[in-house]
Formats: sequence, C-alpha cells, structure tokens
Amino acid sequence: MSLDTLRRALPAYAKDLSLNLSSLANETTLTDQQKWGAFLASAFAVGQPAVIREIENAAASLSDEAKTAAKSAAAIMAMNNVYYRSLHLMQNAEYRTLPAKLRMNVIANPGVEKIDFELWCTAVSAINGCGMCLDAHEGELRKAGMSTTNIQAAIRIAAVVNAVAHVLAAEEATQSGEAAAA
Repeated sequence: MSLDTLRRALPAYAKDLSLNLSSLANETTLTDQQKWGAFLASAFAVGQPAVIREIENAAASLSDEAKTAAKSAAAIMAMNNVYYRSLHLMQNAEYRTLPAKLRMNVIANPGVEKIDFELWCTAVSAINGCGMCLDAHEGELRKAGMSTTNIQAAIRIAAVVNAVAHVLAAEEATQSGEAAAA
C-alpha cells in the first residue's frame, strides 16, 4: 500500500510534504526494512492517529518483529530523549556523572539487526530533538559502516513524517474550531 491517503489528506499549502512523502516511499538507499521501520518509528514518535494508521498500512511488508522493534525504538527514545536532552541542557555537570537507572534492555536486544534499530532510534531522536542521542546513535551507525547518505535518509523520513503529522493536526484543529463556531 502507498501513502496516497496521507498525501490526499494534506492541504494544497503542504504540497511539498506530499511530494516528499512520495519520493521517500521510493527511497532506494535504505533497505525496505530500514525505510519502512524509519517511517513506522517516526509515526509512533509523532503520535498522530491518522499518520500512524496510514504508515502502518504502508509498512505492511515489515515482519512482526520489525514492526515491534520500530515501535520499541519510538518508545525507548521517548524516554531517553527527554532524559539525555535534559542532562545536556542542565548547567550542573554532576547529573551527567550519575547512572541513569532507567531500563533500556531493548537497545541491546531489539529483535532486528542492531544497525536497523540504531537507525530508527536516530530518526526518533531527530523528531524529539535530542542532540546527545543523535550523536550517540549516529556514532554507532558510522562504526557499523552505514553511510551518511543512509543516515540522512532516515532523518529526512523523520522530518517529513513529523511535518505531515503537524499539518494534519493543525487542519483538524481548524476544522473543529469552524464546526464549533457554526
């Protein structure tokens, strides 16, 4: 299945997003698992129901294990991005010396190839704006031999999925406001 439903739902002013969704669906620098896992992890990171639903449909080729791992990437990074971004932003460096004391077992055993999971964590970290996590996961990807072009593709997917979710949420809010005023 394609992302045509999402593309049709976008207003005319978001035509670039529609075109980007289409080109990213045809992205060939990533494996299908890497690409659709990045889409799915990004959708769960933004949490917009229509985006999640349509991307889950588009990512139907993913194995159950890959779907679970992509969702796990969104879940664990929702926690880690807040924690590590806070440490980075706080002036008191002592916090960075303390153990996190947060369970993160899924990072060691994601259920898919480690490189794919790291890529999805990178996409989610881009959405959540955690520089520390972006650097850490990008470093792991580079050590595993992934190219900057591949890493950029996952970040591009994250950026477009995030923008689509924001536009659709804003349009829904506008329509709800117009209905209430009528």
